[in-house]
Amino acid sequence: MSNILFSHSYYYKLDPKQWKNKTPFPPLGTLYAAALLRKNGFEVDLFDTNLLDSPKKIELKIKEQKPNYLVIYDDGFNYLTKMCLTNMREACFKMITIAKSFDCLVIISSSDSTDHYQKYLEKGADYIIQGEGEITLLELITHLEENKSVATINGIVFKNENEIKVNLKRTVLKNLDELPLPAWDLVDINSYKEVWKQNGQEFTLNLATTRGCPYKCNWCAKPIYGNRYNAHSPEYIVKEIAYLQEKFGVKRFWMCDDIFGLKPNWVQEFTVELQKENLKINYYIQSRVDLLLKEDTIDALAASGLEEVWVGAESGSQKILDAMDKGTKVEEIYDATHLLQQKNIRVALFLQFGYLTENQEDIQKTIQMVKDLKPDNIGISVSYPLPGTKFYDKVKDDLKLKANWTDSDDFEMMFKGTYNSKYYKKLQRYVHKEFRKSQGFENLKNVSFSTKKIKSILRLCYYIPSAFLDKMILKKLAKNA
Repeated sequence: MSNILFSHSYYYKLDPKQWKNKTPFPPLGTLYAAALLRKNGFEVDLFDTNLLDSPKKIELKIKEQKPNYLVIYDDGFNYLTKMCLTNMREACFKMITIAKSFDCLVIISSSDSTDHYQKYLEKGADYIIQGEGEITLLELITHLEENKSVATINGIVFKNENEIKVNLKRTVLKNLDELPLPAWDLVDINSYKEVWKQNGQEFTLNLATTRGCPYKCNWCAKPIYGNRYNAHSPEYIVKEIAYLQEKFGVKRFWMCDDIFGLKPNWVQEFTVELQKENLKINYYIQSRVDLLLKEDTIDALAASGLEEVWVGAESGSQKILDAMDKGTKVEEIYDATHLLQQKNIRVALFLQFGYLTENQEDIQKTIQMVKDLKPDNIGISVSYPLPGTKFYDKVKDDLKLKANWTDSDDFEMMFKGTYNSKYYKKLQRYVHKEFRKSQGFENLKNVSFSTKKIKSILRLCYYIPSAFLDKMILKKLAKNA
């Protein structure tokens, strides 16, 4: 069987904001694909770009290994890859050029190549895989090995002479347990542990229990796993956890699903399986407030080791949530947050500013929500148009000069919103300061002080005047918008 070199095109060091966090995760989606091809008899290896600073470094690997195929298979579980950052696109283009200079056949699977396959074919890629890629990749390489026509393989795009052929889409894999466990052995886990150690956080690995999302928020793209929702069995995930604990000593996990635990009774069954295997873990997730409020979901999550939930709150304004087709209510954000806090589960809020029709009243409602709920953390973004979404269609005429961020800290408004980029960049800093002020004042009320809480209180000396100054600047920027 032929030699396949797997890689991907996300470089943390080319995304300064993420590299500063010092919390990198291995390319899970890539590892799934490599495991399946290896199970089917192919020789596979991984060129992991995550901790590197230049795509040129793949040249030495290709020289040494002489692979027949270079498969640049992005980690579709990493939300940063959905943003199609131009730094990563350019890195991928360089990898394609290097591979073609060694006569490798190049196959690409990524959100960006799905949306912009013409650009990748122009740079020399031989095949683009669209959507969920493992089964498509196996079928494609098997056909190529046997010199069979690829004309009828669903899920690929390629050039036939000078014409681009876009084949039919492939249906998603329903039984995820058919896939072998990801090829974790291909990753240098110690190199990741060293980076996490620099940040002083407990080392954490990423797991995916599901694929896809059935909700239809009109700004959210699903180029890889689609609008369907399929789940691994709790037994499969517990088996993977047991393996990772035994091999790498990992006890903390980031469940990188778009939405964790949507399947009825999945969390409850997961808790039972963990107890059967006598496994104790800590983990954190992303979820929706309406889902968290169903039945005994929060109780089951707490029992299974959940320590933190990142909630897609987006806005404290019901008008904005409705405009987004979010399908949640502001009061549900409050109710879910309070219930989680009662269970001593940390709550973090994703917030989104800049959506169409947003005004000062909407912004102030979101800021007030942060002050009221006093979450443990917040993540702020501005609305980002992704191809294939209703939101993108509404603003696409504004995207002539710029359609993608360079890196995840770009924060540029790419369409004409209520306010400009300068305003929203200042707003981001202001809301973070108001958030830190709320934390500091809350810690002042607490009789038992920890070192962390004392530092939070002392920082009030900075955040109070700084937030006041930002507020004045924002008023001025809003008037000039």
